[in-house]
Amino acid sequence: MQVPSGVREAEPMQRHTSWRTGGIARFYAEPTSMHEAQALADWAREMEMPLIWVGRGTNLLVREAGFPGLIAAYRGQAWELEEKQDDDLVHLRIEAGATMTSLVRRVAAMGLAGLEWAEGLPGTVGGAVVGNAGCYGGDMAGSLVSAEVLGEALEVWPVEQMGYGYRTSVLKHGEAAAAAARLTQDEQSSREWWPQPPLVVAATFRLLRSDPASLHSRMAAIAIQRKARTPAGSSCGSVFKNPPGDSAGRLIEQVGLKGFMLGGAIVSPLHANYIINTGQATATDILNLIRHVQQEVEQQTGIMLELEVRII
Repeated sequence: MQVPSGVREAEPMQRHTSWRTGGIARFYAEPTSMHEAQALADWAREMEMPLIWVGRGTNLLVREAGFPGLIAAYRGQAWELEEKQDDDLVHLRIEAGATMTSLVRRVAAMGLAGLEWAEGLPGTVGGAVVGNAGCYGGDMAGSLVSAEVLGEALEVWPVEQMGYGYRTSVLKHGEAAAAAARLTQDEQSSREWWPQPPLVVAATFRLLRSDPASLHSRMAAIAIQRKARTPAGSSCGSVFKNPPGDSAGRLIEQVGLKGFMLGGAIVSPLHANYIINTGQATATDILNLIRHVQQEVEQQTGIMLELEVRII
């Protein structure tokens, strides 16, 4: 079957991840509408080819071996506001390809509160919804009304259906992910075994009318905090989830790994839960450093750090 228009072959994923490294995807596409996304999913199914949906690659690492199927990033960004009966309540529906940073700043300038906690949050709306992104006292679980999820058909999932937990949801660790995780390498190579994941195409958020000046002031304070804590260089943000009642960065520093380097990857001397590509790091360098950190922390503290990042 002919490759659809807009689909790139042999695409280096280092172009699409904030770590600026990674293997090659056999096919890569950026659909801008639900119909284009559905057509891609249908094509992958007809080709009996694995399909993975991604966002802006800010929480992603693609192994050196690459991916033998289609990696697609949804880029639809349309949005609309709906006034509710409560004079101060507004619902915002926005497509999943919009960036969180642009969304947050735009609604704040309009005097709409509810997402200012996400000032400076990298990535897309869709990625944030799937991973229950959160920081500075807020998260998706507390802001989302519903998500439009494209699987076999388009469904509207209320926030209660998302099964949110700390940096996770049923979409991030649902049946398709569990099925894929159970497959052996041989089975993963057999295309008919690969389950097709659902795609978040849009989300609706609950916002309240507020004073734009006060929102700007709060977001400015958050931006200052974020800048002070964020190391320079190519990274994916926090690599590990914080264990209950503790901090992954504190544990990594405690075991003496702050500033530790393997190949071209280094544990940031500023924030130990960041791994930085110093310029020449391979995906293997980063994976090896991740494993080393996990092993040292578990050996010295008994705590196994869980990944926050997604590895393909």
